[in-house]
Amino acid sequence: MLPLLLVTVVAVRHRSVLAEGFGHLTTARWPWLLAAAGATCLTWVAAACTRQGAVVERLPRRRLLATQFAAGAANHLLPTGLGASAVNLRFMAVCGLPLARSSAALALYLLAESVGRLALLGALFIAFPDALRLGTLLPEGAVGPLLVVAGAVPVVAAGVLVLVPRLRGAVASFLRTALGEARSVHRLPARAVALWGGALAFPALQASALVLVGLSLGLPVPVAHMAVAYLAATVAVALVPTPGGIGSVEAALVVALVAAGGPAAVATAVVLAFRLLTVWLPLLPGALTLAALVRMRAI
Repeated sequence: MLPLLLVTVVAVRHRSVLAEGFGHLTTARWPWLLAAAGATCLTWVAAACTRQGAVVERLPRRRLLATQFAAGAANHLLPTGLGASAVNLRFMAVCGLPLARSSAALALYLLAESVGRLALLGALFIAFPDALRLGTLLPEGAVGPLLVVAGAVPVVAAGVLVLVPRLRGAVASFLRTALGEARSVHRLPARAVALWGGALAFPALQASALVLVGLSLGLPVPVAHMAVAYLAATVAVALVPTPGGIGSVEAALVVALVAAGGPAAVATAVVLAFRLLTVWLPLLPGALTLAALVRMRAI
C-alpha cells in the first residue's frame, strides 16, 4: 500500500499537470492508437510462446493463449507478478506437470524475460547513448546507496542460506530441477527459439505500443528514445511491489519520457493513454476469461 500512497501524494501535488495531460488525450490520432492496440494483443502471443518454450511438453495452444490473457487480469490482484505466476502454475498443473517442474519452468520464463528486457535495453543504450539524461532520473547522491543495497541483497540471501540448512536443501533441490529442465528445453531447437524469441519479442512489443501511443499524441521524442525510456522505467520499477505496477509504472514512465526530452504534460498524456490501452481496457475481459477458465477447470 505504501507505493500506492506515495503515488497518490505525488498525483495530488501535480494535479495541474495531470489535468493538462488528460486534456491532451482528446488530440490523439486513432490510427496510431489502433496500431498500439494490435501490438498489445501480440504481447500475449509472445508471452504464450515464451511459456511454451520453457517446458518440453506440448501445451494446448488455445488454452495457453487464453491463460496469458487471463493472467494479465490476475496480475493486478497481487503484487510483483504473483497473480500471473499463480495462474500459470495452476495451468501447468492441470496439464499434468509436477509442481517441481512447473515451478522450474516458471523460473526459466522469468529469467528469460528479464534477460530479454535487459539485453534489449543494453542494445538500445549502446546504439543511442544520449537517449536519456540519467542525471535527471536519479537524485543527487542516490547512486551510492543504491549500489550498497544492490550489493547487500545477495550477501543477506547467502547468509540466510548458510544459517538455515533446511532452506539450503530446498533451494539446492529446486536448482537441480531447474537446471535439468533448462537443459532439456535447450536440447529442442523449437523450444529454445520459442523461449528466447518470445522473451525478446515481449518487451519489444510493449515498447512499440508506447512508441505508437507517443506518435498518436505527437510526443516530440525520437522513437528509439521513447523505447529506451520505456525499458529503463520498467526495469527500474521491477522490484516495486505494487499490483501490476499500478502507480509506480506510471510515475517512472513520466519521469523517463521527460528525461528523454518530452514536455511533462504530453508525456503524462502518453502514459495515461498507454496504461489505459494496455491495463485498464483489457482488465474486465481478462477477468471474465479467468473466471471462464476456472469454471472449465482449465486452471
